[in-house]
Amino acid sequence: MDFLTLIRMENHPRAGRTFEAHVHCQSCSIRKLCFPFSLGDDEIVRLDNIIKRNRPLQRHEHLFRAGDRMQHVYALRSGSLKCYLLNADGSEQITGFYLPGELIGLDGFGTGTYPTCAAALETTLVCAVSLTQLEELAGTIPHLRKHLLRALSREIHDEQEHFTHNRETAEQRLAAFLLNLSARYARRGLSATDFILPMSRGEIGNYLSLTTETISRLFTRYRQQGLLNIDGREIHLLNPAALCHLGVA
Repeated sequence: MDFLTLIRMENHPRAGRTFEAHVHCQSCSIRKLCFPFSLGDDEIVRLDNIIKRNRPLQRHEHLFRAGDRMQHVYALRSGSLKCYLLNADGSEQITGFYLPGELIGLDGFGTGTYPTCAAALETTLVCAVSLTQLEELAGTIPHLRKHLLRALSREIHDEQEHFTHNRETAEQRLAAFLLNLSARYARRGLSATDFILPMSRGEIGNYLSLTTETISRLFTRYRQQGLLNIDGREIHLLNPAALCHLGVA
């Protein structure tokens, strides 16, 4: 079974009801991405005991909204999410996209409330981890505590890097965005060159502070330059090295 077929199966609207029903941390294929793979069997059981596996979120459904009290940290099991702020005129400003294996809601630690809204881009499964219980457990498992600090540090780094890229040219921004997605899929053990964009061109443009038309024009230019092939939301990177060179300021 090829990668794109697997992704379509995981993101099928019915997938969540069968795919997740009996999955626990011990048998989860992406556990090492969400939490430390170095945990012992007993520690994994303790972690699994505080995790709640929610029903699937449907496209556009919210996981939380800005200002909600932070009660959980979420691990994305399958699907994808976007986080965004609401501008004064009620329009969205997307602040990030999340893929399977990534933790969501860490930015609420400082104030005790979520600073952004999080909405599903497609049928999405998350594991909810009670914040109070997670803090208690992290206090007794050093590897878990270090992992949470590392994840929070990575999120801060990614946010700073995003702001840095937004001072670059449109070509550089989109190239950096695609390479970032490539690296994140590779961390899952999936293809770094063949993947599906869960977000629309408009959402990519919103995140990169570019228009939808600019994103479409750049995709056409990249294809003409032999950097990638694109069919709808299916991406095939033909020359990652050239794309990397393009993404360097």
